[in-house]
Amino acid sequence: MPGINATLQNLDKEKSNLIKALQQVQEIEGFISDTAVQTISDYFVIPPVEVEGVLSFYAQFKRIKPGKYIISVCDGTACHIKGSSLVANWISDFLGIKDGETDKDGVFSLETVACLGCCSLAPVVSINGKVFGNLDRRKLLKVLKQYKQMG
Repeated sequence: MPGINATLQNLDKEKSNLIKALQQVQEIEGFISDTAVQTISDYFVIPPVEVEGVLSFYAQFKRIKPGKYIISVCDGTACHIKGSSLVANWISDFLGIKDGETDKDGVFSLETVACLGCCSLAPVVSINGKVFGNLDRRKLLKVLKQYKQMG
């Protein structure tokens, strides 16, 4: 894995750099693959189970490859009050995935985030950073169908 190996070469082989290494690898790959776990384990000369322990402890790390379109459902106060849980349920029903999952085709991933900073547009989702607000079921499904057609 040339990209990961090149990234690791910039870090001292001290175990204290493990989290930094994981962050950098995730930035490159979008997640931490099994191959990356083994590469990092070899580089720091620690068992893969130690790398897995860090991955499972910190919520920032993703072990599943994200879909082409990452749907972030805002669950900040304004969105929560205006029905973000309904929005998440509509997405789950339409795509067949739950929070933290990627669909079987690798097209969509769903995640809940604390706040997207668009409170006046609540409830809000973003798809790969593009914000869609003032959502009701009809508006949301229209957006999802457009992205589904783009594949």
